[in-house]
Amino acid sequence: MTDIAASAPQTDLRETVVANFRRRRLLSFAAPAVVMVYFVYIFFSFDIMGLVNRIRLDNAAILASDFWSYKTHVTRDNRNGEVEVAIEGENKGTYAAGDLPEWVTIENGVTVIDLGEGHVVTYDDAGARYVIPNYGTVNIIREGRDFTLDAPQPLPDWISASDTRVNVTTDQGRFAYTRARADTYRYQPGWELWFFTLDSPFSRKSFGELVGLALWEPRIDPDRSNFGYMLNEFWTNKMWQHNVIAWAIGETMLMAFIGTFLAAIISLPLAFLAASNFTPFAPVRFAIRRVFDFVRGVDALIFTILLTRAFGPGPMTGALAILITEIGSFGKMFSETLENIDEKQVEGLRSTGANSLQRARFGVLPQIMPVVLSQVLYYFEGNVRSATIIGAIVGGGIGLMLTQAISTQKDWEEVAYYMTLIILMVIAMDSLSAWLRRKLIKGDAGGH
Repeated sequence: MTDIAASAPQTDLRETVVANFRRRRLLSFAAPAVVMVYFVYIFFSFDIMGLVNRIRLDNAAILASDFWSYKTHVTRDNRNGEVEVAIEGENKGTYAAGDLPEWVTIENGVTVIDLGEGHVVTYDDAGARYVIPNYGTVNIIREGRDFTLDAPQPLPDWISASDTRVNVTTDQGRFAYTRARADTYRYQPGWELWFFTLDSPFSRKSFGELVGLALWEPRIDPDRSNFGYMLNEFWTNKMWQHNVIAWAIGETMLMAFIGTFLAAIISLPLAFLAASNFTPFAPVRFAIRRVFDFVRGVDALIFTILLTRAFGPGPMTGALAILITEIGSFGKMFSETLENIDEKQVEGLRSTGANSLQRARFGVLPQIMPVVLSQVLYYFEGNVRSATIIGAIVGGGIGLMLTQAISTQKDWEEVAYYMTLIILMVIAMDSLSAWLRRKLIKGDAGGH
């Protein structure tokens, strides 16, 4: 009887262990199955196959190349035969008729464009021809208002043709022909005209020539030095707009600065009302904390849209959106920091007869300031990035210029320039914030 009683607990223990093992084994299979089902749902819900079918890799390659290169347009108006050579097709980058690049020649109404590697495009009154090594000649013959295409068949995938348009894309450049115009685009590395536009007296000069002009050559403008003239021409560059961009970056940083630090100033006294050890009246604490939850729970972009409708666009609207959101974030963090202070320091001041304001000034703030400063500076870093996006909505800062450049899909080298400046701005703010934290919190500017 005793043996039977002793074996019963062992049997129950064995069954419990086996049941737990089966349960865990089931979970080990169930969790991956749930994840797989979720991925299948995403696949159909987000129309992944449709997205793949809509991908334009050729267009993506062209846009990617525009990040690090520029293109020169050679355009012929088929209605009057006029030819224009312009960098990025802009009037500010148009070559003068007698000062064309060496790879473009115009004689007796015939334009010859040497794209290199044997690729040559010719415009004339009869139409246009593109000689492509190892393929042949793409010959377009004008017939009144219409044209016909004569090219080796079958056409490769890098040539597209219809009754109204012919496109040819090669490693040396692109060519397009319509009834109204013929365009050839030659890509070259670099950001052309980044220093001086073609109408500047310093354009297309070598570094040595610029140094000579700055140091010992006669003044181009009698009213100012050549070096000052160069700086002005660079700063007011009509294509790259360095002065406008510098102002836009300043606006972006100002939005982040005003929004972040004003939010910290407003949140600190409110945090005392939300801390249980400073505000014993529970309804007040509850109301303040719910306000923090509300403004923290709504994203800054939502506040940006609402404030734009209320106050109109502008950098100050973006700063207000950041301020409102960060009041909630700072209020929650500061109140939790206040609830975790060392009460002994406050009690010591109370024993000396210090009033509430004195206890807060000398017993509380010295304890929480390292955390407060660290968090404010950290959020300032993040808000510099957020201000870039907010600026695109409220019409201010570098974010607006970036959005405009992207929407045109024309000057992608400017998109690369703006993105580079944004990254450098964020790196600079990160380094400055880290230095300030060491200086203000640890009293060590060198970080040793």
